[in-house]
Amino acid sequence: MRNKKQSNSTFSRYYRLTKPGIIKGNLFTAVAGYLLAAGFDFAWLNLVGTLAGVAFVIGSGCVFNNVIDRDIDKKMARTKKRELVQGTISVKVALAFAAALGLAGFACLALFANWLTVVIGLVGMLFYVVIYAIGKRASSLGTVIGSISGAIPPVAGYTAAAGQLDNAAFLLFLIMALWQMPHFYAIAMYRLKDYSAAGIPVLPAVKGMRTTKIYILLYVAAYTVAAASLSFLDYTGFIYLVVMMALGILWFLKGIQGFKTDDDAKWARMMFGYSLLVMTTWSVLICANELLP
Repeated sequence: MRNKKQSNSTFSRYYRLTKPGIIKGNLFTAVAGYLLAAGFDFAWLNLVGTLAGVAFVIGSGCVFNNVIDRDIDKKMARTKKRELVQGTISVKVALAFAAALGLAGFACLALFANWLTVVIGLVGMLFYVVIYAIGKRASSLGTVIGSISGAIPPVAGYTAAAGQLDNAAFLLFLIMALWQMPHFYAIAMYRLKDYSAAGIPVLPAVKGMRTTKIYILLYVAAYTVAAASLSFLDYTGFIYLVVMMALGILWFLKGIQGFKTDDDAKWARMMFGYSLLVMTTWSVLICANELLP
C-alpha cells in the first residue's frame, strides 16, 4: 500500500512538472485546427498520434521552462512550491525527463502526422524554451514573443491534417497570437506583485495600468477581426461569425469598463475569465464547423 501511495506521489510530481493545464488548453486548440482542415473525414490514428505528439512536445517545453525559471519561480507566491524550487525533483532528472518527452513528441509527429508538423513543433519549442525565456526577463515584449509559441498548437493540428501551410493556417496562428495578448496582459495585471517580486518587466510594471488597458482593447479588437476573417474567407459559416462577433464586441465593452473601475485586479480577473470563455467557444465552434450553417 505504501509503495502504491509513493508511486502515485512520484507520478504527481512529474505530472505537475509538465504544466498539465497548459497542455489541456493547447490540445483543445490543436483539435480545432485539425478539424478545420479535415472536418469529420479523418483517420483516428493520424488525429490521436498528432495530439499525443503535441502533448509530449508541450510537456517537454514546460519542463525545460521549469528548469530555466527556477530562480524566479522561488520569488513568486504562485510558483514557489514547484518541484524544482522545493527540490523534490533534481535539475538533472528534470532535464532528462524533458528530453525524453521531446523525443517522444517529435517521434509521434513524424510517424503519425508529417515532417511539416515536426518543423512547426520545433519552431514552437525554440520560441518557448529559448527566445521567450530570455525575452520575458529583458523586456515587456516577452509577452509578444510568448504569443508566437502559444499560437503553434492549432497550426500544428491543421498541418497534420492538411499537410500544408495556407491562408487558414496563417489565420489560426494570427487568431491565437492576438487572443493571448489581452489574456496574458490581464494575468500580468492581477499578478503584478508576483512579477515585480521576480523582476519580470511585464507591461503593467513598465507602462502602467492605463496603458495596459489600452493595449488590451486594441488586441481584443484585432482578435475579433481576425476571428471573423475565417468566415469572410469561407472557412467557417454564419453561426460562427455571429457568435464570435458578439463575443468580441462584448469583450471590448468589458475592456472599456476597466477605465472606470476602482479595482484593477478584480477587473483583470474578470477579463482573464472572459478570455477563457472566448477561446473555449471559438474552439467548440471550429470543431463543430461542418455541422453549422
